[in-house]
Amino acid sequence: METARADSDAFEILKPPLESPGIPRKIVPPSHLSTLNSDILILPGYGGSGPAHWQTLWEQAHPEFRRVEEGDWDHPDCKEWVASLQSAVHVSGPNTILVAHSLACLQVVHWAIGASPTRLSVRGALLVAVPDPDAAVFPEVARSFGPVPTARLPFPSLVVGSVNDPYATPAFTEACAEAWGSRLQSIGAAGHVNASSGLGRWDAGLKLLEELKAV
Repeated sequence: METARADSDAFEILKPPLESPGIPRKIVPPSHLSTLNSDILILPGYGGSGPAHWQTLWEQAHPEFRRVEEGDWDHPDCKEWVASLQSAVHVSGPNTILVAHSLACLQVVHWAIGASPTRLSVRGALLVAVPDPDAAVFPEVARSFGPVPTARLPFPSLVVGSVNDPYATPAFTEACAEAWGSRLQSIGAAGHVNASSGLGRWDAGLKLLEELKAV
């Protein structure tokens, strides 16, 4: 979860990469992503992903990546976020890979296997730092995202967790991956895998995205 709200002047389902002073829009992409031919949708969590977040840096390095914008990042409503994802995937098509952080991971699973699961398909999902709605630090305003659906996801997925994430224990992360039929990848002590984690562009995450694309 991000404490700083991402810049957003209006509600747009698909938004081009965020421009930020002092951060170049174009970064030479790693060679291992040069053949990535899937549509990538970036899904930030509660509060949005600010200028130093790896999701924003990925968008700036890869202008073809598109962020799914929400109407209100600070007062998230699960039904509204699921509807925005449905609209975005309807536009991007079945070759889409979802890149979700934090609360957006719950957005993805509610969209895919919740009470009213989508009939649309995607190529896969990278689910980073899945938060536990029962955790004491989970935002009260996001309670509509609980409980967590526990059916198997109908597409390949990779859950990435940190051993010292304040929003989820390793046991919770492992249980989610097992229930969803996801591959599980621990990246050690990386907090909530956000801007505060000091990951920068997080090239290791880009490699995980390439591995998911190859499934």
